[in-house]
Amino acid sequence: MPDPTVPVWERRYRAPAPTFPTWSSAAPDRLAFASNEGGSYQAYGYDRATGERTRLSDSRVGVVDAFPSADGAEVVWFEDDTGDESGSWVAAPFGGGNVRSFAAGLEGRWPAGIALGRSVVVVATSDRGGYAVHALPASGGIRELFASENPVNVGGTTRQRGGFVLGGLSPDERLVCLEHSERGDEVRRAVRVVEVASGDVVGDEWDGDGLGLDAVAWSPRPGDARLLLRHEREDRYRPELWDLARGERTEVRIELPGDVIPLDWFPDASALLVAHHFEGRDELFRVPLPAGAPQRIEHPAGALDDARVRPDGEVWLQLSSGGTPARVLSDTGQEVLPARERAPHGAAFTSWSFPNRSGDTVHGFYVAPPGAGPFPAVMLIHGGPTWHVSDRWEPDAQAFVDHGFVVGMVNYRGSTGYGRAWRDHVVGNIGLPEEEDVLCGLDDLVGRGLADSGRAVSAGWSWGGYITLLTIGRHPERWRAAVGGVPVGDYAAGYEDLSPDLQAYDRYLLGGKSPHDVPDLMAERNPIVYVDSVRTPTLVLVGRNDSRCPYGQAMAWVDAVRARGAEVEVYEYDTGHSSFDVDEVVRQMRVVFEFLTRRV
Repeated sequence: MPDPTVPVWERRYRAPAPTFPTWSSAAPDRLAFASNEGGSYQAYGYDRATGERTRLSDSRVGVVDAFPSADGAEVVWFEDDTGDESGSWVAAPFGGGNVRSFAAGLEGRWPAGIALGRSVVVVATSDRGGYAVHALPASGGIRELFASENPVNVGGTTRQRGGFVLGGLSPDERLVCLEHSERGDEVRRAVRVVEVASGDVVGDEWDGDGLGLDAVAWSPRPGDARLLLRHEREDRYRPELWDLARGERTEVRIELPGDVIPLDWFPDASALLVAHHFEGRDELFRVPLPAGAPQRIEHPAGALDDARVRPDGEVWLQLSSGGTPARVLSDTGQEVLPARERAPHGAAFTSWSFPNRSGDTVHGFYVAPPGAGPFPAVMLIHGGPTWHVSDRWEPDAQAFVDHGFVVGMVNYRGSTGYGRAWRDHVVGNIGLPEEEDVLCGLDDLVGRGLADSGRAVSAGWSWGGYITLLTIGRHPERWRAAVGGVPVGDYAAGYEDLSPDLQAYDRYLLGGKSPHDVPDLMAERNPIVYVDSVRTPTLVLVGRNDSRCPYGQAMAWVDAVRARGAEVEVYEYDTGHSSFDVDEVVRQMRVVFEFLTRRV
């Protein structure tokens, strides 16, 4: 039974929240995932045949996700010792036992995906010298397949966070797909298929500048060398098939208004599983091939974390809504990864649109306490910027509501989910569009009688922290208080300390240049430029080993603001960009609410 002395908001953080489970087609009842149910995110195995659930890791920092080996005998995960996101691939027996090195010779690097086969494992990594892809045959040894100064990852890694990806190795393990940036765009990449045995290129596809291609999944049918891709030539994401044997690409036409995101094949390759993402909510479809009408798969309303087709054709999905915690369900409605404890439900999100000063319609969600407003308001700014707010379970938002705030969550220009043009609006134009849309959202909530303009808080983590520090320097009169979690405080100063992937991402956001190459942009869009104007009491939370928003540049902003007499409180923790320890996350939120209680 839940402890009644623990506040509801805290119980939501402490409730088990597993990642979507993955499996190998050779052992589909041996599931692997990461979960916080032991107090921090660690790797777990779950045997559906016996019902046995086994914790496998004891990582000091925590484990982001876990994946089964191709034969189901082991569980594999990436081990990061400091929180800077570099480290090593390791494995442990499925039922528990000693942890071993899984990719010997590739330790101490940043991961860029791993494809797990029976006869070979393919690993992509990066270090300060560049990027490399290696094959590790089961017979032993290590062989370089590809090396580049430009970013490259195993195909499909962008969907699943680095492990048992469906778009990496072909089912016969003869071919591997890579997503690379050798054509010049370091984020919107091309796809290349190479032979594992020789490294010879079998096919290379690119849609041009600013147009990304993502590998999703190989056809499961023996001898069928087709690869399911996601393209963005029509502004919205759409699926297509790349036939390596014929050297042809065929679009799968689906007339829906939002992004149509390909996820998987059905076992006989007669149909695809796709998700339709529109205005922050998702729906699943089975799409018969070659050109059948989409068939909706019924499920509760909300947002998907992931979905995949089982070898018997059953669809599994992980789904939540703003007021309902995530569950892993089958397409029959059965819960297939039973929860050991439920998080208390929260307030439902309200879909919300409003105009900005540039004449655009901006979409997002808000969530309010019961009763009549106006309430103190938190504009909770999402990170990324290429991310978005969905009708998805969000303990942070619910915790603010529990403390009496109305919460506005804006999918500002730069967010994903609203088309390529909306997402790329901030390329070479960072900071000001996001800030404008957030301020217009606050104005709209005030106009609706929900928000008290005199008690408004800007709060965000990562890119949301960047926008927070920027806006309290540029518009201090709008904010009673601010919370900057792992923020960008001095954009230019942090660049050299970023991981290689994050440096490439910075160059993408800045129009292909480093911060040092765009001094005029930095003079207008860097929060540290505005420290003389900051008078908003601010709480900054920083990780000492953060490789995304490095500690030093954040503290440079803190020191500069303090030197001018403004109030900044700092909370430091030992790991990196995010903490995967439940106690630490709860401590941070307690600090946030104690700060806001005093200031707002």
